[in-house]
Amino acid sequence: MLRLIFMSIPSIHVKVIVPEEIPAVAQLIGASVRGLQTGDYTEEQREAALATVFTVDSRLVQDGTYFGVVTDDGTLVGCGGWSARKTLYGGDHQVEEVSEDFLDPATDPAKIRAIFVHPDYARQGIGGLLLRVAEDAAAAEGFHRFEMASTLTGLQFYCQSGYRPLEQIRVPVADGQAIEVVRMRRRVG
Repeated sequence: MLRLIFMSIPSIHVKVIVPEEIPAVAQLIGASVRGLQTGDYTEEQREAALATVFTVDSRLVQDGTYFGVVTDDGTLVGCGGWSARKTLYGGDHQVEEVSEDFLDPATDPAKIRAIFVHPDYARQGIGGLLLRVAEDAAAAEGFHRFEMASTLTGLQFYCQSGYRPLEQIRVPVADGQAIEVVRMRRRVG
């Protein structure tokens, strides 16, 4: 278990999310979206996305590629991971079809997926830690390129982390709404 000391967080741990923790992850995602994405998406867009694409992708949990950051008292303060499947974004309830097909590390980029941080712990290194853990885990499986669909809220952070924007994508969510995300890519090694 990875253990780090942060200035305002006494001690945190990174762990693999297990199926029993999915309800806590869903609560964290809701808090993150409602607290951190207010400047980039309307309330209607956020709520529609929380019903569809911003839901837990249980395939990441089943694959063992979804991680949580917890405090010493067990509070989940961040989540995120990666996938060796072709699906770029979304969760169990997304509108668009998902792909069960697996990627080839020799030719395809791993998908960095669903990084969310609780608003009370934002801008304290949690997102960066999750990004590094996901990239390191994917690299251990032979991937040297990474791709993601960033929310508009995360765009600057991912650019500062070495990702480059490729295209803006309009993602359908519930109630006829859509949100804009940016497909991004990074190569290491």
